[in-house]
Amino acid sequence: MSLPASPPARRRPRSLALDLVDAIGDRIRQARVAPGDKLPTEAEIMQEFGVSRTVVREAISKLQASGLVVTRHGIGTFVLGVGGTEGGAFRIAPEQVATLRDVIAVLELRAGVETEAAALAAQRRTPENLADMRAALDAFAAAIEAGQDAVAADFQFHLGVARATQNPHYVQLLTSLGIMIIPRARLDALEAAGEERRDYLRRVNGEHESIFDAIANQDADGARAAMRTHLANSRERRRRAGAAALAH
Repeated sequence: MSLPASPPARRRPRSLALDLVDAIGDRIRQARVAPGDKLPTEAEIMQEFGVSRTVVREAISKLQASGLVVTRHGIGTFVLGVGGTEGGAFRIAPEQVATLRDVIAVLELRAGVETEAAALAAQRRTPENLADMRAALDAFAAAIEAGQDAVAADFQFHLGVARATQNPHYVQLLTSLGIMIIPRARLDALEAAGEERRDYLRRVNGEHESIFDAIANQDADGARAAMRTHLANSRERRRRAGAAALAH
């Protein structure tokens, strides 16, 4: 007498979470979603993959741990890049920008790389490059007026400058560093004052506009100087924000 066939075992949520990690991770590694892009909402991911909210949250947590995404509470989850922990690729992990000193160290690295990238971009940019940078600036301005932090648009602008160099190594470096190079996390003191925060971000985007204008005019020296000024100002803003936080 043969035993009746056992019903198929239900897959454990952990297995489903790992499947979801693989699916989203593949999209990031295949550049189907780019650094700075916002992932779909939990509800959208649940609907697309047919999984529970618990599964989605566990998958996002694992993607964060691997350095592929970062979640900004109240805003969403954004793609960092493909550096992860694979192959010893250089990256800056979230825990490496936890202090004011860390943030300033990243800005010093960026100053050494992005000032020359801006000069090369001015010499080599194409109409398509200019259109991409212009779109990022417009998205930044729209985010400001919507009361958002504009981190994704900020990163897209700097990535657009890197692309305009026509040198893939600049793009690969910024992509591997990911969106964590944008030091908006130090703005806690300004978050409570909406208009002051908007003024701050308008100044930042005004500096972006100066970089863009120099690149558009094929002014290599001007682009280099504008990028250096922008990153130097960012460093000083971080220092002032840190001093203000300590004073309170």
